[in-house]
Amino acid sequence: MNGPEIHLTFAPELQLFAAPERRQGPTKAVTDGSSSLGHVVESMGVPLTEVGRLLVDGREMPVSHVPRAGETVEVYGVARPQRVPGAPLRFLLDVHLGTLARRLRLLGVDAAYENEDIGDPALATRSAAERRVLLSRDRGLLRRREIWAGAYIYSDRPDEQLRDVLGRFTPELAPWTRCTACNGPLRDADKQSVGELLEHGTRRTYDVFAQCANCERVYWRGAHHARLQAIVEDALREFGDAAA
Repeated sequence: MNGPEIHLTFAPELQLFAAPERRQGPTKAVTDGSSSLGHVVESMGVPLTEVGRLLVDGREMPVSHVPRAGETVEVYGVARPQRVPGAPLRFLLDVHLGTLARRLRLLGVDAAYENEDIGDPALATRSAAERRVLLSRDRGLLRRREIWAGAYIYSDRPDEQLRDVLGRFTPELAPWTRCTACNGPLRDADKQSVGELLEHGTRRTYDVFAQCANCERVYWRGAHHARLQAIVEDALREFGDAAA
């Protein structure tokens, strides 16, 4: 490009997206004189889903602002907690975030997820059609214009991923109310009604059951319950009152 030269500074949490030489202090960028500030920021590698305020010479500007020569731009991350207006807070996770999807469902958060990779266009289209916040570690996917809303998942560790999403969006938590397999609602079930779906040892050992209203999967407090309970208790302790 051969146009106006501007100076950009990225907030610390956004510097990981930029090239190494652009991470320390103000960096110069030559624009084409017609592209929006949002386009310029994305061309530096930063998805707009992660961008909060944009200050141009100290004044807040929209992403549609067309930079002029000599302007100084400060790019901030999204404010937390981040409010998503216009629809009930629901999520859509890409194929690489299966563990995070199951943990969100464990906490009663509406989290759609496909076990198979349906492709970026289909994910973006579903985000828009169902008004779901698309969660991904794929920066290219988050730059697709058709997504309704999105968020980059910064860690590859499920514990940190969960804390990141809960702290950023503060969804209402209702543990043990969703199927971790399909995201459907759970309902109480008596042993007699689900007996044919249980192994003999399970029928003999347990008396309290829940069943998914959609896929009919049966749940009980089995060998993994203590580990799941710890996840629930940690989330409630740190984020249980955040949505109130």
